Amino acid sequence: MSNSLYRKHRPKKFEDVVGQEFITTTLQNQIKNNNISHAYLFCGTRGSGKTTVAKIFANAVNDYKTSDIDIFEIDAASNNGVDAVRELIEKVKYPPVNAKYKVYIIDEVHMFSTAAFNALLKTLEEPPSYVIFILATTEPHKLLPTVLSRCVRFDFKSASVPQIAEVLTKVLKKENIKAEKQVIEAIAKEGRGSYRDALSIAETVSNYDDKKIEMETIIKVLGSVKKQTLENLLLFIEEKNLEKIKNTITEIFSAGINISAIIKDLLEIIKNKYVESKNKKYMEHYKLFACLEINIKTATDIQSILEGTCLLCTTI
Repeated sequence: MSNSLYRKHRPKKFEDVVGQEFITTTLQNQIKNNNISHAYLFCGTRGSGKTTVAKIFANAVNDYKTSDIDIFEIDAASNNGVDAVRELIEKVKYPPVNAKYKVYIIDEVHMFSTAAFNALLKTLEEPPSYVIFILATTEPHKLLPTVLSRCVRFDFKSASVPQIAEVLTKVLKKENIKAEKQVIEAIAKEGRGSYRDALSIAETVSNYDDKKIEMETIIKVLGSVKKQTLENLLLFIEEKNLEKIKNTITEIFSAGINISAIIKDLLEIIKNKYVESKNKKYMEHYKLFACLEINIKTATDIQSILEGTCLLCTTI
């Protein structure tokens, strides 16, 4: 495939976007009523559609006419210094070439330095009439209050498993890739709320099996851990069986598992156990694993930290 599935099947119009109806309808009404703001903040988890909707909006305000030359995408993760912002400000002075608006889409904007934000503030507050800024971020709490106050904010919802499954079903059908319903649901769940991640997974496993996706392939390619293994791990914690806890964790790491995915699955199982039993110990377990989910981002020995969290849970 010349393009990834996500890029190839990225929505081109508002009506193609799934799961963000409030946002797309509001933006369409703003365009219809000529009530367009000049600074927007799109917040949400990765793969929830922030950049996609930003691109659609950029084209929509220009009546879907050829305007790529007047739409600028900036990755703040790699262009986060004050010099990059000053260069941007200099370009803002010039009107669009072919379109009604020049649109600047700044992705991961929370990565801007304080100096970069300060340099952008005045332009953000009083941009030329032909300029629109769309700031996209997964971490809005890192933005300066002065930046937040100058933007119209939209919070994108993480995609649900049924919503991702709906998109996967359509894309796989267009690509003539065969997959049963339970397989599509498994990939949708593995996407963790991200359309992009789910489509990337689908592309990986379909290439492995050549235009078809089977459950065995998902397990083989992704190194998935069966739910029963995690159920057993929690059972060993309740039984305070330290040896079996260590053996199960060794088994998980030997399979080359994505530990972030494992912890998310554990949190889901623990949450369900608490809902069913109302036993407060499960809430304490949940807190410990939730802390672990945060700490593994900077950890060097993840296996030891997971093992330590499990052993700590046996003391509750």
